Parts: sequence; structure tokens; C-alpha cells
Amino acid sequence: MMMSKTIGVVSLLLLMSMFLALTAGKYPLSLGQIKELIFSSHLSSDPRLSIVFWQIRLPRMLAAILVGASLSAAGTAYQGMFRNPLVSPDILGVSAGAGLGASAAILLGLPMLFIQAFAFTGGITVVVLVCVIAKFTRRQDPVLSLVLIGIAIGTLCGAGISLIKVFADPYIELPSITFWLLGGLNSITLDDIAIAMPLIFIGLLPLFLLRWRMNLLSLPDDEAKAIGVNVTRLRIIFIISATLITACTVSIAGIIGWVGLVVPHICRTLIGANNQQLLPLSMAVGAILLLFTDTIARSVGTVELPLGIITALIGAPFFLILLMRRERL
Repeated sequence: MMMSKTIGVVSLLLLMSMFLALTAGKYPLSLGQIKELIFSSHLSSDPRLSIVFWQIRLPRMLAAILVGASLSAAGTAYQGMFRNPLVSPDILGVSAGAGLGASAAILLGLPMLFIQAFAFTGGITVVVLVCVIAKFTRRQDPVLSLVLIGIAIGTLCGAGISLIKVFADPYIELPSITFWLLGGLNSITLDDIAIAMPLIFIGLLPLFLLRWRMNLLSLPDDEAKAIGVNVTRLRIIFIISATLITACTVSIAGIIGWVGLVVPHICRTLIGANNQQLLPLSMAVGAILLLFTDTIARSVGTVELPLGIITALIGAPFFLILLMRRERL
């Protein structure tokens, strides 16, 4: 009964967030205008309506749903497989590697498609490097080794980004690098979504189909192996899938923090830690959060705020409140 109520409330909030994302902004659209644009066979009398809806609002709404759901799914998977609620999707240095790749592409003056390709390649390369180095630390706990190596490689990538900023043109390249690293959906098109969606779907499919096995990774490795679970293979599948998802989302939206860390916590307080229900609910709540924050980012003030700042302002205090509530219980 509680689960059905939660699903109903989350579904209603998702629809409301989608409606708000399409209608709210500096150029508001009414429900009647949206109906006309979608169902009418002729163009609207005001061409600005078509541009705002088809080229700006609709791609941003779809991107917010895709990115929010993907980051939340990756966060749920990482927290489950590492048995640590403080783990986020960029724990293995994915975001830092993607940021380094994108910064290098911007410094070279490459177009947006190459920036996204460099970001994706950078994120995947860092995780491969982390896994290769982890093979040489077999005497250590494998989970701890991955996390520590990821932090170290991420720090190196951060130093590389800082070095690129030093050499970047302060009037052209440096602002572009800074705003890309802060995250945002302002430059996303339907073509970007069409390119990223198949790769994200490939990453989400194993997580969704094997989400019941995430519960087994919460057990100590010896106990999981005793009941016939190949812990190493399962963890590799989840790491590859979650990394692919994170790299794809960072490549099209920049670095958007806190979503993959906070959303699984919110959902655990609602339905518990069973990943069979937790993963789908986290994806829905993540989509709602990013729809809401993106609407705020482009509606408040005369200048659009970077999305990463809004998610941090919302996510960090909320996370602290959750921690304090758990401490009292």
C-alpha cells in the first residue's frame, strides 16, 4: 500500500515537473499553445513559439529526464556495489576524466560534437586506467583499492584541468571551460539526445535487469560467494554499466554533482534499500530533481545559472538534513 502511494505521488510530481519545464521561463507558454504546436498540422502564427518549444524547451526537458534518471541510476548502482552510501557516480574519476577531455577539446577550439566525444573518451579512459592499476594492488581490499585509485586519478585530472585553464584564452576559451565544468543543459539539442540515448540505454539495461543481484553485493564477499554469486564478474558488469552511463551524461551536460549522491538517499527513506524498487524510483526522482533545478536555472535572474550550482545548493543542505535525521534515529 505504501509503495503504491509512493509511486502515485512520484508519477504526479514527474508530470507536474514536465509541464512546468515546458511552460515556465522567460518566454512562458500556455497549455493551449503547447497543444497547438504538438497536434496542429500547420505552424503557429507566431514562429517564436515553434522555436522556443521545439528547439529549446522540449530538448531541455528530455535531456533533464535522461540525465537525472541516468545519474541517479548510476549513483544507486555505485552505492550498492561499494556498500557505501557516500559513494557518487564520479567516485572512480569519471567526471574528472570527462572534464579533462572536454577542457582539452575547448582549448583546441573544436566544435561541440568533438567536445562531447573528448569528454566521453576521457571518462571511459580514466576508469579503464583505474581498473588496470587496481590489478597491481591485489593484496589490498579490491573495493577500497578502486575507490582510492579513483580519487588519486581524479585529482590528477583536476590538476590537468587547472593547467589547461592557465593556458586558455581568458576571454574566449576560459569562460567556455568554466561554464562547461559547472554543468548545464542550455546547449543540448535533439541530435545530442539521439546520440547519447542508445549508449545510456545499453548501460541502464544490465543495471535494470540485474538490480535484484545488487542486494547480494551488500553482503560480505565471502558470504555472497558461498551462495554461488560471482562477485567479481557482477561488480565489473555494474562498474562498466554505471561508468558508461555517467560518461555519456557528463559528455552532453557537463559535470552535474549531487544528483547521484542525494537521490538514492531520498528514495531509501521512502521505500527502503531493496534495489528492485530502489533503482526505478531513484531514476524517477532524479528526473524530477533535474527538471525542477533546470527550470529554476533558466527562470531565476537575468542570466541563466549553471545547473551544477543549483544542484549543489539544493543537494548539500538536503544531504546534511538526511544525515542528521539518521543520527537521531
